[in-house]
Amino acid sequence: MALLEVKDINVYYGSIHAVKGVSFEVHEGEIITLIGANGAGKTTILHTVSGLLKSTTGSISFMGSDIGHVPAHKIVARGLAHVPEGRHCFLQMSVEENLQMGAYTQPSSGIAEDLEVVFDRFPRLKERRRQVAGTLSGGEQQMLAIGRAMMSHPKLLMLDEPSMGLAPLLVEEIFDIITTLNKAGTTILLVEQNAQMALSIANRGYVLETGQVVQTADAKQLLNDDSVRKAYLGG
Repeated sequence: MALLEVKDINVYYGSIHAVKGVSFEVHEGEIITLIGANGAGKTTILHTVSGLLKSTTGSISFMGSDIGHVPAHKIVARGLAHVPEGRHCFLQMSVEENLQMGAYTQPSSGIAEDLEVVFDRFPRLKERRRQVAGTLSGGEQQMLAIGRAMMSHPKLLMLDEPSMGLAPLLVEEIFDIITTLNKAGTTILLVEQNAQMALSIANRGYVLETGQVVQTADAKQLLNDDSVRKAYLGG
């Protein structure tokens, strides 16, 4: 059984049909990536899975339960965390306070221990734990956003454009972090403009064009596919 199963979702912004009959699934332990040009519907799909938008048709099943009509905050409590595009850290709050906000679904007795787990994974955040989040670099804010999501003990972590606006060295670091989290047991659904990087760490990929899935295959196959290379990999 798939950890996440999305079947025939259609999403509209007013009269604009943004997502058209999309279906895909994510199995436990996988890294799955959705790739496509800007405006292909990738972010809309993540927002729909996490309950921020609603589909007019189809179903979204997580761990065998239908979550299509479950409020967003209750979806987080079920073990599905979403790191949105643009990171959305609480800029006036400290690093530690941001992380604590991520643990609102968890019993308070375990928060101190969870903080230490995040600080072990992100030593730079530990060094800056008292620092105001708005003074962090873009890469550090991305680490903070991922760390905050990890505080909710997600079974599935959805990441929207984690490398956006980052220098190449930091992009590599963020992708190393994603791979490490996956190896430690977190399933990942990744939306990423840098298709080359995304496919290099993913198990499978889905290619989106104008709101529709036009191709799906093993990530390595997509990396070597001429049409995908021309469209998304600059080759």
